[in-house]
Amino acid sequence: MDFLRDIEGGLIMKGKLRHRLRQPIGMLKLYEQTSLRANVPSTGSTGYDRRLGGTAMSVTQWIDESENEGVVRREFTIEAERPVTGVLWQPARPIGGKPLVLFGHGASGTRHQAPIPWMSQRFVTQFGFSTLAIDGPVHGRRSRGDGGREAFSEEWRRSECVDDMIADWSLAIDAAATETGGDRLAYWGLSMGTIFGVPLVAARQDIEVAVLGLMGTVGPTERYKEEIRQAAANIHCPLLFLMQLDDELFARDRCLDLFDRFTSADKRLHANPGGHPEVPMEELEQSIAFIGARLVGSVD
Repeated sequence: MDFLRDIEGGLIMKGKLRHRLRQPIGMLKLYEQTSLRANVPSTGSTGYDRRLGGTAMSVTQWIDESENEGVVRREFTIEAERPVTGVLWQPARPIGGKPLVLFGHGASGTRHQAPIPWMSQRFVTQFGFSTLAIDGPVHGRRSRGDGGREAFSEEWRRSECVDDMIADWSLAIDAAATETGGDRLAYWGLSMGTIFGVPLVAARQDIEVAVLGLMGTVGPTERYKEEIRQAAANIHCPLLFLMQLDDELFARDRCLDLFDRFTSADKRLHANPGGHPEVPMEELEQSIAFIGARLVGSVD
């Protein structure tokens, strides 16, 4: 089985995205946020984090800002031992302490892969949440080689791949929290967003709700397959899992095996006909409602 035969350009949604974020309008703001990180994990994390030797310095550069319909989009780069590139969406008039929703994109995508910008717009305008997405390893502004399946195939086989991505997320979450003032987290990520999302959600006690899917207990190495099985058993937060009944990448039994391993008392499985990228639009609406209800107690 070719684990990386993902669809280029993002998920094909059965339905029309009604809102589009405006394209960047140029570099508007550049400033630096510097943090000293000692040899301890980030707040809310557990033993999955990579420990940094001695004291490490990271510098967050906010390099581009644009606003559309009350939503501010801010691009950033974290200069560290391994640079992290991402984007933060916030209300134009933010209220400090609101939750932060993390987005993991799919293989061959970027931090802006559909439906991330549209869902971010919804979370910001409907709930006042901020949202955060970072480029996966060898993707987006962190591309290496062709930046697609071939590059990711090599990266995924690397033994430190998962630990390094969790460390990347920890840096990005710390940088975003400085801007938003919030410490409550949610996670949404399908396909590659679940490849890294399952270990991330298991590693952080501050992720209160997650939407995962389009993935099973498979992987390019026995090490990774054992990692995802163990991580799934350590996920206890409310969980919505999405799968496609005609998924050409991940067999039903492997997807169901992953779902069965989650130990959440509140977990839901939504299965729909169609191939790997053909997630119905209504599942995006369900994802927003699921996360929103568990973070604020009601959905408008």
